[in-house]
Amino acid sequence: MIARKLLAVSAAMVMGAAGLTACSGGGDDGDSGDSGDTQMTFWHNSTTGEGKAYWDATVADFKAANPGVTIAIQSIQNEDMDGKLQTALNSGDAPDIFMARGGGKLADVVEAGQAQEITVDDATRTAVGDAAFNAFTIDDKVYGMPMSILPGGIYYSKDLFAQAGITDTPKTIEDLEGAVDKLKAAGIAPIALGAKDAWPAAHWYYFFALRACSQETLDKAAADMTFDDPCWEKAGDELAAFSATEPFNQGFLTTSAQQGAGSSAGLVANHQAAMELMGAWDPGVIASLTPDKKPLPDLAWFPFPSIEGGDGAEGAMMGGLDGFSCSTDAPPECSEFLNFAMEKKYQEGYANAFHTLPASQEAQGVVTEPALLDVLASYNEAPYVSLWLDTLYGQNVGNALNTGVVNLLAGQGDSAAIVQGVVDAAAKE
Repeated sequence: MIARKLLAVSAAMVMGAAGLTACSGGGDDGDSGDSGDTQMTFWHNSTTGEGKAYWDATVADFKAANPGVTIAIQSIQNEDMDGKLQTALNSGDAPDIFMARGGGKLADVVEAGQAQEITVDDATRTAVGDAAFNAFTIDDKVYGMPMSILPGGIYYSKDLFAQAGITDTPKTIEDLEGAVDKLKAAGIAPIALGAKDAWPAAHWYYFFALRACSQETLDKAAADMTFDDPCWEKAGDELAAFSATEPFNQGFLTTSAQQGAGSSAGLVANHQAAMELMGAWDPGVIASLTPDKKPLPDLAWFPFPSIEGGDGAEGAMMGGLDGFSCSTDAPPECSEFLNFAMEKKYQEGYANAFHTLPASQEAQGVVTEPALLDVLASYNEAPYVSLWLDTLYGQNVGNALNTGVVNLLAGQGDSAAIVQGVVDAAAKE
């Protein structure tokens, strides 16, 4: 079971993630029923399809079991969530239940007095395990409920690989460059990248850093926010060299990540591109964008390739957790709802609706999609799994990484500029 492993590079900030399944649209879904004695607001980022239906049904079931409680749901497009949530938190008008991804981002929210300690039932803790809760634990108190575990890697179309004559998944960056060449020769866009949203572009730097930097270096940066090891610039140099092979879809700088058939996920879903680097929410996003709105039958996965001369351990992975927290003024029913959603029935429903890996070990038996099983197999063999760097190092550093990487890919920056931007941002923490 995947929750047994510590997804982290530091004892203080163990896990986090890049977003639940998100599609197009968003907005206020209104009240889920008549007003009760206790009213809560709930923000999530699944705006259409199975994910939205899952949350509607789960909230309805909770209300049926707790007639005095009303939960008003608002679904918000994933790329809009962070900004809107931060504004709501800062204004003192935060939703009672909100998305949380652990690490430095959640620590900042807790330090600002914007989230409360949640109560975790014994049954929930047993089903999930301590490792996943470490992501949301700050000063020995739990401030969030993990819903899914989301290791990252490269998703690809087996059909397009076969069409291009690629028989083995790439193990090294040189192998990946060879696959890119074969796909181009076959008239296929090799890699889809939604750089318009910035964070998918930054993921490429994160994974090069995972390969270039040792676990100790990642830990040190998390502890003292210093980025003076040469591996940080090496990661940028490796990305620049790879980008020079022109592996990404045409117009990637103006391509969104998850919104519609023209997004990076949509390009993979419709066989317009062969690969995408993304977390374990990607099968669900891709499924929502296929013509029949079903999982892509030939979707598979492989780990991010190795690089020459890197200090990262072979097989190391990067990923996160998606979960939810309770704002400072939320009633006790907020914790009750989060525990309710962690029951086996609802975690199995979550895994099926979002086509992802549930946090509850008891529910992981429902995972059958080949791409997710490939992720799980590599995860169980990984020597360690680092947190997404933007989540681990906090909002300021994360924003600097996003900006610096996009500038590099646009030909307007380099690896030194990425590191300097991170150093400047870290000084503000």
